[in-house]
Amino acid sequence: MAGDITETGELYSPFIGLVYMFNLIVGTGALTMPKAFAGAGWLVSLILIIFLAFMSYMTTTFVVEAMAAANAQLRWKRWEKEEDSDSSESSESESLTHPDYNRAEVRPILSVQRRGLSDPFEIVERVEMGQMASMFFNKVGVNLFYICIIIYLYGDLAIYATAVPLSLVQVTCFTGNVSCGTRTGEKNITDPCWGSIRRIDAYRIYLTVFVVLLGPFTFFNVQKTKYLQILTSLMRWIAFIIMIVLALIRISEGKGDGHPPMAEVSGIRNLFGVCVYSFMCQHSLPSLITPVSKKKHLTGLVLLDYFLVLSFYSLLCFTAIFCFSSGALMDMYTLNFSGCDSLAPLFLGYFLGLFPVFTISTNFPIIAVTLRNNWKTLFHRDGGTYPWLVDRIVFPLITLVPPIIVAFCTTNLEVLVSVTGAYAGNGIQYIIPAFLVFCSRKDSALVYGPELSNKHCSPFRQSGWVWFVLCWALTCLIYVTANIILTDV
Repeated sequence: MAGDITETGELYSPFIGLVYMFNLIVGTGALTMPKAFAGAGWLVSLILIIFLAFMSYMTTTFVVEAMAAANAQLRWKRWEKEEDSDSSESSESESLTHPDYNRAEVRPILSVQRRGLSDPFEIVERVEMGQMASMFFNKVGVNLFYICIIIYLYGDLAIYATAVPLSLVQVTCFTGNVSCGTRTGEKNITDPCWGSIRRIDAYRIYLTVFVVLLGPFTFFNVQKTKYLQILTSLMRWIAFIIMIVLALIRISEGKGDGHPPMAEVSGIRNLFGVCVYSFMCQHSLPSLITPVSKKKHLTGLVLLDYFLVLSFYSLLCFTAIFCFSSGALMDMYTLNFSGCDSLAPLFLGYFLGLFPVFTISTNFPIIAVTLRNNWKTLFHRDGGTYPWLVDRIVFPLITLVPPIIVAFCTTNLEVLVSVTGAYAGNGIQYIIPAFLVFCSRKDSALVYGPELSNKHCSPFRQSGWVWFVLCWALTCLIYVTANIILTDV
């Protein structure tokens, strides 16, 4: 029934899908991992990152299974509409909008095999997480889903708005007698920059310019182009490889200053949030997985991707913590190389220092528009449109103003990433996938019966794994919150 399937864009091979997924996972969060690694100790960090990679892989397979179940439900709805008379179409379409509609009154389950489609669970139509939430959750669950997504996107924007001016301060403010790797951060943000202008003043000037240049895009529609995506991915790869090679050279020459401890319990809170944020990809899986041409070994492909990402993160962090002392590691790792002519030629230092500026600046408008559209969806009015003032002014302003205020109030990038990952990231990466797969399994069993299995079913198909993920998410929330309270006290 190809004619009923919406356009999913150009298909690509499983190998290209693997590359795209790797690029999706490895982003800004990876730049904040080295400092978090050093703060928690190398052994604790290694154990935790391996476990969190496993947990993220598990919930990724949950989302893939839910995508397949959503495709199957959409097909069932179309089949019902084709066979129902015109007089019953309106009443049935209303009942099918809720995942708990009365399956006792629909066609017998065995009629599925007479539809002419051998496997209704084939993933051929892109179903975003918001649409899956509408299919499988009740109204309260849908609202909670969008609130979690919105909080996460706010955290994203605050991180981006902080990282860009922080990088520019590092590149353009030199005090002359300050050693490499200690020229930025909360501890010396009041140091001089240009004459009587302090570093914090320069930071706020750059932040203002950033908002003036990129903020207006929030009021319009922005689309990420293919070539822009290729350019940012290429810059990311070049930057990460340069940092790893430079750190390895310094360590091999015996100039490494890092002597990280094996374990430091006080640093686990930040490390957890940073790692969760750095493994985040679940919210973008539908757009990434659906165009893969051959999905026969999809689970193995995802496993391979997570193994590569885990290996890459470990290499990046271990070279960093043994190259630089814990006190010298910056919130954003690229800043350790900016202006460090003892580590790299001057042009490489500028490239690494400005790398987050270019890549993040291209992503900021896209994330802002995504957040604005999620606000509109949360307050969606059936059959109506928003007044021009609300649609074009109010929604963009409530999207842009809060993260900018946060960026003006703090330059602590590690804390922003940690809090975003520990709370909103926890919901997106653990809680939402667990409930999606739980509800989608109940839905599929009612519609298709237990004899027709989901070909994209997660390897963790026992319900105990779902409860394990939920218990882990709750434990992490309690631990992080208690740690924050006790630290503040």
